[in-house]
Amino acid sequence: MFASDMNSVREASRVTTAGMMLFPIQFTWPYGGRSVFISGSFNRWAELVPMSQVEGAPNVFQAVCAVSHGCHEYKFLVDGEWRHDERQPHKNGEYGIVNTFEALPVPVEVAQVQPRLDVLNSMEVDTGLTHRISAVTLNQAMPRISEEDVQACRHRISVFLAAHTAYELLPESGKVVALDVNLPVKQAFHILSEQGIALAPLWDNCKGKFVGVLSASDFILILRELGNHGSNLTEEELETHTISAWKEGKAYMNRQVDGHGRPIPKHLIYAGSCDNLKDVTLKILQSGVAIVPVIHSPSEDGSFPQLLHLASLSGILKCLCRYFKHCSDSLPVLQLPIYAMPLGTWVPRIGESSSRPFAMLRPTASLSSALNMLVQARVSSIPIVDDNDSLLDIYSRSDITALAKGRAYTHNLNEMTVYQALQLGQDSNTPYEMRSQRCQMCLRTDTLLKVMEQLANPGVRRLVIVEAGSNRVEGVVSLTDVFRFLLG
Repeated sequence: MFASDMNSVREASRVTTAGMMLFPIQFTWPYGGRSVFISGSFNRWAELVPMSQVEGAPNVFQAVCAVSHGCHEYKFLVDGEWRHDERQPHKNGEYGIVNTFEALPVPVEVAQVQPRLDVLNSMEVDTGLTHRISAVTLNQAMPRISEEDVQACRHRISVFLAAHTAYELLPESGKVVALDVNLPVKQAFHILSEQGIALAPLWDNCKGKFVGVLSASDFILILRELGNHGSNLTEEELETHTISAWKEGKAYMNRQVDGHGRPIPKHLIYAGSCDNLKDVTLKILQSGVAIVPVIHSPSEDGSFPQLLHLASLSGILKCLCRYFKHCSDSLPVLQLPIYAMPLGTWVPRIGESSSRPFAMLRPTASLSSALNMLVQARVSSIPIVDDNDSLLDIYSRSDITALAKGRAYTHNLNEMTVYQALQLGQDSNTPYEMRSQRCQMCLRTDTLLKVMEQLANPGVRRLVIVEAGSNRVEGVVSLTDVFRFLLG
């Protein structure tokens, strides 16, 4: 099929695609591997198309290829070995056993090549990311901007952030909730739920300082531990199990112990009130946390610390929007549509076979699969979609504390659906189809400035990009995506 000298093969004749109407077909390899490629008759076996891991499902690889109508053969190159998918139609061909499919010339309802859902590690990852995508031409006009303008924009934003401090993030009025490490875990999560917050700094009175943060991620791990039949943690123990005991147990679970078997203390990531916003931004991005407490100490030795604020990327972005909104004409990048820049994660399209797919969920997916996805994909939210991939809702980390209110830890997480979990924190009289109004959405044609203004809202860390008129999911863009682009 492919000669050992791959360079000579790549010089072979290729399918001419200029101006051709083609069908986007999604191929899936659900059996794992380190590197996975696909090739077939649709590209005359002349190219290895790289396949990307699906967000939240490390064993699943996907790629979208531009395919003309007709019968086609294909195979997968997995870690240097040619393989076929035994669960898909296959036959003996010129290159051994190959998979087969037929692409019918239907303009909208596009055929799919996808595996049975039961092989996706029970993660319920949506594998229909590209069905019902209309056939499009490969040559599309796209707004462009010079690299000089991009660098000029980044320089101005960097100068602004370096000239302002974390103290300027403090609101004129407000409150900051902190929790004592000796509080029972169950009580702590009820407090988070009642206060409508997803995390809180932890205060250790014996040490006289803030020592960490309790977040929705902790609640996910506790729920999973309760669902583990071999676990020693019971619901009754949540009444007396303190936050400090949980943090110590978590260190043992993650094997974060020293040579003597003692848990290794983790240092709190925080910012001083005089730290500039660029340093605070980089601290959040590099550490992968959602917030950093802003702490001021009147003493040189750091004693008597005062918790002033919780700094987040959304708060910093709000400062940027407020400053640059009325002079955005001088920064052309802010007026570009988001699809014209390397921003976010998108549903793969024709010519973008290396794009990384992302996870979506159906309303009937189990709560357990949603929690697993949030942890494994390391994202703040997951779109909930219908059978047409149209956005119904999102399940986010901020929804997790509502499970404390609904005593979700008394239920089997595999039996509770995402839809039922969302009902715990929402008005049960609201029709499910109307709940998408609470979803934070944007369009591919929205400008970068408009997207920044939406992400600057408190509690919003990820926007779902939808198709105009249908709400069909096209991608996601997050706070970290925006800042990594703005700072280069």
